[in-house]
Amino acid sequence: MTGHQDIAAGTDQDEAIRVPADLRPEIPHPARMYDYYLGGKDNFPADREAAEKVLALSPLVRISALANRAFLGRAVRHLAEQGVTDFLDIGTGIPTAGNTHQIAQQVHPHARVAYLDNDPIVLVHGRALLAAASHGSATVVQADLRDPDAVLATPEVRRLLEPGRPVGLLLFAVLHFVDDKDDPHAIVRRLVDALPPGSHLALSHATGDFTSATAAAKGPAIYRAASAQLTMRTREEVLGFFEGLELVEPGLVTAPLWRPDRAPEPTDGEVAIWAGVGRKP
Repeated sequence: MTGHQDIAAGTDQDEAIRVPADLRPEIPHPARMYDYYLGGKDNFPADREAAEKVLALSPLVRISALANRAFLGRAVRHLAEQGVTDFLDIGTGIPTAGNTHQIAQQVHPHARVAYLDNDPIVLVHGRALLAAASHGSATVVQADLRDPDAVLATPEVRRLLEPGRPVGLLLFAVLHFVDDKDDPHAIVRRLVDALPPGSHLALSHATGDFTSATAAAKGPAIYRAASAQLTMRTREEVLGFFEGLELVEPGLVTAPLWRPDRAPEPTDGEVAIWAGVGRKP
């Protein structure tokens, strides 16, 4: 059931950090697997074992995860430099270096960020981060992307959707966990429709366009064992999420090629993450 619990940074630390009774460390968890790809320490042996199975199918998985994280940083900074001060980050995952509020507030110290996730494990980590930071302009909310009306009904999101204030809607590496039966394109349209003009959608999505048929079949199976439905989509399918929006240059490209801030690598064109930013007219 979708609900919401808001804890802003700076509230009582004991209240802000409530660990679930059972983290189920014996079951691989997608957020902890992603943390492992990034070189983090918030993972268990089962997560590392499952992640290594995915890496054995394609070494580009770790490169893709790192590229996705780097794209987040560049996209958020770009939006902040365009004057966006309010950010809605859905499916945030376990916090690591360079989180949305940290990047945005380097440009706008009073930037507001609402992190949304439906996973109690992610929420614990996010609330711990914000409680330690003692920063009042970022919140962590429990909500499910698959229920966009409930997302938009949360008080934290309603406060961001003020007329005349563009919002950065961030969907980084989350839509591939939404099954086709849940109509992810309709979900994105519902969210974008609620944004004020001048808002932006920044999105990244896993793809099988560059992987072997074996990897494309076995990778999702590993995630299903980790209690997550993984649906990789083609470039055309990902492009559909930007319907009605003005794509920001260079358009929809692999994550490392979106406004890179480093010299190109030979694998940049084959990283299995499509990435793009679109502006709402």
